[in-house]
Amino acid sequence: MVKHYDVIVFGTGSAMNIVSELINEGKRLRFAVIENNMVGGICLTRGCIPSKMLLEVARNIRRIKEAEKFGIQVSLAGVDFTGVMERVWRRIYAESKEIEHSLKHHPLIDLYQVDGTFVGDYTVDVGGREIEGDTILLCTGSRPHVVKAPGVEEVKYYTNDNFFRELRKLPRRTVVIGGGFVGLELGFFLAMMGSQVTVLQRRERILPEEEPEISELLARDLSRYMDIRTLHEVVEFRRSGERQIVVAENKATGDNVEFEADAILMAAGRESYSDITRPEKTGVKTDEKGWILVDEYLRTTKDGVWAFGDATGKMMFKHKANYESVIVYRNAFRGENVKARYHAVPHAVFTEPEVASVGLKEEEAAKKYDILVGIAGYEETAKGEAMMLHDYFVKVILDRDTFRILGAHIIGPEASILIQEIVNLMYAGDGTAEPIYEGMHIHPALSEVVERAFFHLHEPGEWRRHAHH
Repeated sequence: MVKHYDVIVFGTGSAMNIVSELINEGKRLRFAVIENNMVGGICLTRGCIPSKMLLEVARNIRRIKEAEKFGIQVSLAGVDFTGVMERVWRRIYAESKEIEHSLKHHPLIDLYQVDGTFVGDYTVDVGGREIEGDTILLCTGSRPHVVKAPGVEEVKYYTNDNFFRELRKLPRRTVVIGGGFVGLELGFFLAMMGSQVTVLQRRERILPEEEPEISELLARDLSRYMDIRTLHEVVEFRRSGERQIVVAENKATGDNVEFEADAILMAAGRESYSDITRPEKTGVKTDEKGWILVDEYLRTTKDGVWAFGDATGKMMFKHKANYESVIVYRNAFRGENVKARYHAVPHAVFTEPEVASVGLKEEEAAKKYDILVGIAGYEETAKGEAMMLHDYFVKVILDRDTFRILGAHIIGPEASILIQEIVNLMYAGDGTAEPIYEGMHIHPALSEVVERAFFHLHEPGEWRRHAHH
């Protein structure tokens, strides 16, 4: 007998926003919630939240190490690595269990803690039982991509899935595979805790999606604490006794280089769950990598089936998934026709220094618009000087005719906070920089560096000659 639901929900991350809203409205809908991992979604259980808790420790250590430049004599007696990892895990685990308990005991919700696999139209197999739903929300998330090099089965490696749960002893040497934000954030944390960290990045630079000058400055800065090898592609894993070896090909020279590792961290991108969920069985189309195809209203190719968050494979950020949950709620349950807008999806990398970015990069913007580029260094502000900051900067990209803000890119302390005023302006009214020119910035606050960037406008490419790096 197939059990019928009004709504089937895959995932307990941002999709829960919709479930909560519908329940709060007093709708007597029956929900099936399917979760094949810890309850609470990637962000809470193995992503943003635990990593930021660890990075707060790392940032404090870096500041202690660099306190001497302010004339502060200080020495770091030690760090309780196990204690730090345990504290973070306890907090995450407790919150996950709380959500799980509330889902299990809600009269309108059935929680299925298994893989959900489509077996027909609107029909899902959950651990040998079949359920069907009128509306289906595919908020299936993503999983770490594991490099399929020979010998990978022989070595013990961590991904963001098991890093927080299992790592309790500080590895003497860590090899991080991947130079994106997961690898850099967790690598930075381990380096600050005292591990010898090597980052292997197969592309030409770390954070390849950022502006080149930001990637280069971050690489230069982080190289003081870890060994960053770009153009190094992992070709083999080996184990001899306790020793684990990662072999990478240096793509510039063609030579193979060996790295010994007490811990290996895989951070080489994300994969879709579609090979498990099989959305094609209900008529939902995916791309060749299994990411679910949606239109601008977040509808899939099947009526009544919606997808958002990591499941679509684009811009995998929690705030973007939360934004999309509102769009799906309005379109699927309120009968509206709201298009998702992605002109100003911000993101940040929480290393020290931070990196934050929104909108178009200079090269992309120059292809579509006649642009001006504004730039200002942190050290040009009184607060930046007080913090003894050098080389960090804010870069903004404007449409020359309308002064509409097209993008902004920041590297330096509090970049994730500083970018927010620009993000808000990109969503307000006609999205121009006018309020920056007409408003006031507190002096001497760090936010003046954003203001200065809007006042220092140059021709594209020209700003490099005026910048102080």
